[in-house]
Amino acid sequence: MQKILRFIKKEPMLPVAVLAAAVSLLITPPTKALLTRIDWRTLGTLFMMLTVLEGFKQENIFRPLLRLTGRIGTMAGLSLFLVFGVFFSSMFVTNDVSLIVFVPLTILLMRAADKEWAILPVISMENIAAVRGSLLTPFGSPQNLFIYGQSGVSAWRFVKFMFPIWILSGALLVCFVLFLYRKDLKQKTGLGETDVAGEWLPQRRGQRVVYLCLFLLVLGVIVTRTRFWYVAVAVVALAVLAADRKLLLKTDYVLLVTFFCFFVFSSSVAANETVAAFLQKVMAGREYIGSILLSQLISNVPASIVLYPFTKNVGALLYGLDSAGLVSLIGSLASVINYRIYVRAYPGRGGAFLKTFTLISLAFFAIVAVPGYLISLAGM
Repeated sequence: MQKILRFIKKEPMLPVAVLAAAVSLLITPPTKALLTRIDWRTLGTLFMMLTVLEGFKQENIFRPLLRLTGRIGTMAGLSLFLVFGVFFSSMFVTNDVSLIVFVPLTILLMRAADKEWAILPVISMENIAAVRGSLLTPFGSPQNLFIYGQSGVSAWRFVKFMFPIWILSGALLVCFVLFLYRKDLKQKTGLGETDVAGEWLPQRRGQRVVYLCLFLLVLGVIVTRTRFWYVAVAVVALAVLAADRKLLLKTDYVLLVTFFCFFVFSSSVAANETVAAFLQKVMAGREYIGSILLSQLISNVPASIVLYPFTKNVGALLYGLDSAGLVSLIGSLASVINYRIYVRAYPGRGGAFLKTFTLISLAFFAIVAVPGYLISLAGM
């Protein structure tokens, strides 16, 4: 029993996800169709990224990036670099992938600089950067990709509609970072290139090449949206098995199971005719606030799938879904990834993460909520 309690304390999101999935299956009994409604592509892509990036960490493939950050002399400059690294990269490789890349890097750098107090506020701002940076492009987030594919709007029209709130979010992020270091904007990191970059072992060159090639393969799957993504999953698994089979044991399977349970929950709820009729009745004209609220229960990706058939204002739905991750941890599955990375580095500190994350995210949401609503009224 003590082991179970310790596990729940360490992994609080997993039991919540399992309970949600179990309750949803009571509401809508499972059928074979349920398996087809689960987003297997997202789960497969997440498996590939988690596994390949474990290889990146093990083989110190981030060394060139670490050497670059070692040249940034101030904490404000370093934090801006990391936050906007997420902000811009999320537009092309999706928000969850950008967090998987930059949050571990942030923890590593702040530890090396002996500035661990800055980890929570900076990765909380990175979460905002992922949520708000990714909203600009059709493939920046899973919900954007889904709605873009369903709506039939042009890529230019999509980007043009999302640009005002995107640029506002970027400007606010600069203000948030500068506010964090307001007492001393010139505070030094104390880092040097040799402090954080580490060394590359010549005998591990083959493994580094393998993981870099696999990373490019995963990015290709994301960008091209190929329907043969499952072939890439098999290639990644077999390649890692050949290069270093022990690495497969380090993949964050708890996160994969958490995502799976959330997908079961959303698919089961959406398949219930009573729930569908209720959503159709209440969503008309309330897409913005409705999507934000529902996302707090099932997260924004499943909410996009549930709400789209009942939506008249697609632009309001998009703005709401892309704002939901600012309200709570559940609002965006990308935020769950951020949380998981942190608690793996700091077991038992989940409560501290939630406190800081919620405070900073809600402060940001309070500023952008009304402008987002007003812009969304025009429709896409």
